[in-house]
This record gives sequence, C-alpha cells and structure tokens, in this order.
Amino acid sequence: MIMATAALSVLLAAGAAYASGHGGEAHEIPWANFGWRVLNLILVLGVLYKFAGDKIAALFKGRQAGIKQELNDLQSRKEAAEKKLRDVESSIANLEQEKESILSEARTQGEAMKAAIIQKAEQTAEQIKAQATVSAEQEVNIALDEMRAEMADKVIEAAEKIVKSKLTKAQHETLVDEYLTKVVL
Repeated sequence: MIMATAALSVLLAAGAAYASGHGGEAHEIPWANFGWRVLNLILVLGVLYKFAGDKIAALFKGRQAGIKQELNDLQSRKEAAEKKLRDVESSIANLEQEKESILSEARTQGEAMKAAIIQKAEQTAEQIKAQATVSAEQEVNIALDEMRAEMADKVIEAAEKIVKSKLTKAQHETLVDEYLTKVVL
C-alpha cells in the first residue's frame, strides 16, 4: 500500500515537472522512457522494502510506541497536575481557617508572654521595694550614728567648757597626770 502511494506520488510529480519545464508548451511525453524510469523506481523501492522494510517498519512502530508512551506519560502527568490543583484549591479553601488558627495561637502565646512579663515586673518591683526599705533603714542608722557622734562631740565640747571653767590649772594638770598614769599602767 505504501509502495503504491509512493509510486503514484512520484508519477504525478514527474509529470507536473516535465510539463512545467518547457514553458507550458504542449509536448508529447516520452512514455517509454518514463515507463523505464517508473520501473526502475519500483525496483529500487522493492529492493529497499526487501532488505530494509522490516527495519523501516520497526522504526515507525517504535516511534508509534514511543508516541503512545509519551501520551500515557502526559496523561499521568495531567492527572498528577489535576490532583495538585485540587490540593492547592482545598488548601486555599482552608487558608482562612489556618489563618484564624495561627492568629489564635499567636494571641494565646502573646497573652502568656504578657502575663510572664507582668509577673517578672511585679517580682522585680517587690525586690526593688525590699532593697529600698533596707537601704532606707541603713541610711537612717547611718544618720543616727552620725547624729550620735555629733552629739557626743558637742557633749564633749560642752563638758570641756564646763570643766575648763570650773577647774583650775592645777586641778587640770592633776587630772591629766592621773589619766596618763592609768593609761600607761
């Protein structure tokens, strides 16, 4: 069948080429020469078919099988793409729910962090109050000690004035000698 179609195509093409080759003049076609050429072509095609026909047929069948395989692969890829599309569409549909879930979780974590920060701040405030109380008590004690020392100095000054005004020089020297004796001994 293929051979007949090829031969007919060659004959038609040869006739058209011969007719157009002489500027459209009507010439008689040399049928004998043309017949030998067609016979020669049929013999060449027959030899090709005899020796390479199976290989050519296998080539076309292999190509046909390859195309079928590609079509099957494309079909499976199409199905996979459609499945992915459905997954993406369902994911998009669930996106609002996921967003609300994420926001809710973030709010919960934020509230927990806020509570922890407030608790830590309260603990720190209590520590600062305790330190301030201790510091204030220490400052009061220091101030009292300074006041006592100042009072003691003033009492000593007042006592010295009283002693100086009431003691004579001889009594003063006697007292100093007694204290020096007590200290040395």
